Amino acid sequence: MYIEFDKLPLHSRVWIYQSNRKFSEEEVSEIESSIKNFIENWSAHGQGLEASFKTVYDRFIIIAVNQDVQAATGCSIDASVQFILSLESKYQVDLLDKMNVTFKLGEHIAHKTLIDFKKMAKEKAVSANTVVFNNLVNTIEEWQDFWEVPASDSWHNRFF
Repeated sequence: MYIEFDKLPLHSRVWIYQSNRKFSEEEVSEIESSIKNFIENWSAHGQGLEASFKTVYDRFIIIAVNQDVQAATGCSIDASVQFILSLESKYQVDLLDKMNVTFKLGEHIAHKTLIDFKKMAKEKAVSANTVVFNNLVNTIEEWQDFWEVPASDSWHNRFF
């Protein structure tokens, strides 16, 4: 069951998928429609999940579930991953590769492989103050407070 993202409790579980490229306005519109349809029918053990989503910076898909109503289970999480895989295929993007880093370079959002990011750190092209997207956050509250952070405040700090 789809509800507005802002109506979910702060402790709702989130999954963040980052695209290796920016989506066009038309793609964002199509993707948002597809996600909403998926969430309307998303269930765990036959019970609808109270869930929502956000697209951010035309690059990130954030899916959230209120686990107080019904917890996402292995099968329902598998269904969401299959849905994300279908988006990858349709839009020819990478949404599931966790070995990539997305970060801000001024107002620009850059996406690099972990190896390239590490190399940039060594060459001082990025610093511990570079704002990175920490996609390992688990709840809406963590997403609000710890998603866009200086590299020094995330798992990326090992490169500096």
